[in-house]
Amino acid sequence: TDEQLDLDDGRWEDIHVVTGALKLFLRELPEPLIPFSHFDKFIAAIKIQEPSLRGRCIRDLVQSLPPAHHDTMKVLFRHLCRVVEHKEENRMSVQSVAIVFGPTLLRPACEEGNMAMHMVFQNQVVEHILNHYGYIFPD
Repeated sequence: TDEQLDLDDGRWEDIHVVTGALKLFLRELPEPLIPFSHFDKFIAAIKIQEPSLRGRCIRDLVQSLPPAHHDTMKVLFRHLCRVVEHKEENRMSVQSVAIVFGPTLLRPACEEGNMAMHMVFQNQVVEHILNHYGYIFPD
């Protein structure tokens, strides 16, 4: 909406409010940041056993995303990497961030099949991108 927000307002001081708003925004997008058309491709890629092949495949999939998705993902993951850098203070390890954002950023078009198994792979995809940010998003 066109609502103007004052981020200096005290209600935004609680980081959980800001994080919750970000997650809600991403969850309510008509299509997730990783588009539905790419869901199965990312799940297949994260299942590849050979690490270098898995890494190249995920990098190539990220590069194949529509520009708006790719560019937003680059900024978001750069920020999430900074969050992880402060894991001693905020208790948000790579795994924690992946658990929080995996199902929000990467989800199937319809929730059929084994949702618990999908969630494991969704989290692994986000974890992989966080761990290999510099390779996936070279400057």
